[in-house]
Amino acid sequence: MFNKPYDQRLRCWRELRNSIESSVSPFDDVKEFWQTAPVGRPCADPYDSDTWPSPWELIHENVYCEFLQLLAICYTLQLTDRFSRSQFEIHITLDNKENDIKYVLFVDNQAIRYYSDSNVDSDHLVCQMRHTLTPQGH
Repeated sequence: MFNKPYDQRLRCWRELRNSIESSVSPFDDVKEFWQTAPVGRPCADPYDSDTWPSPWELIHENVYCEFLQLLAICYTLQLTDRFSRSQFEIHITLDNKENDIKYVLFVDNQAIRYYSDSNVDSDHLVCQMRHTLTPQGH
C-alpha cells in the first residue's frame, strides 16, 4: 500500500477497515497491516496531540514513525462501525528496565499494542502521559 498513489492508499485502507468489521482477529489484522509501513524519524510529538495528523492527513502524507504507526492503528479501528463506540487511549510509558519510551494503545481498557516490541514486560512500564482520543468521523 505504502508505495501507491494517494487514492489507491485510501482504497487499500478502506478495504482494511471493511475487513475488520467481520474479522475474528481485528486487532491482529490491523497491527499486521501497519507493521508493514516504512518507519522513519519521529514526525509528530506524542506528548502534544495538536501535532498529530488527522486520519486522512496521515494517509496523504504517507510518512510514519513508530508513534504514528500506533496512531494509524487507532484511527483504523475508530473508523469502523465495529469499534466506533469504543473508548481509545494512548499511553506514553517509560520502560524502567530498558529505559525506553513505549506507546500502548488501549481499546475499551484492553491493551492491544506495544507498538514495536511484542516482548515488553508490562510490569516495568510507568505511564508518563495518557491521551483519550475522541471518535473520528466516517
